[in-house]
Amino acid sequence: MAQMLSKRRVGLPEIDFTAQVWKEGATYVSYAPELDVSSCGDSVAQARSRLREAVSLFLEECSRKGTLDAILSESGFAKRGRSYRPRRIIIIRAKVRMTVPLAS
Repeated sequence: MAQMLSKRRVGLPEIDFTAQVWKEGATYVSYAPELDVSSCGDSVAQARSRLREAVSLFLEECSRKGTLDAILSESGFAKRGRSYRPRRIIIIRAKVRMTVPLAS
């Protein structure tokens, strides 16, 4: 499951990112691949909510250190006005199969 999540507060910059959620045992894991941030919860809603919080804390710390623009740029985001937009994905989901190279 993938869905775009946005941070929406008046006057603050906005960012769109992908949330992938899957189940591992009894736990739901949520992951924002563009930012390489993850979290988990007991339900899909809780995992998504905790991912928002984790991303918020990550971005807040980047901002505090003065590295927000550099990190978002390295992650493929482009600043447009007061918003950060991720790079455009051409293929949203594709299965790839390959042999695993093993050391001889």
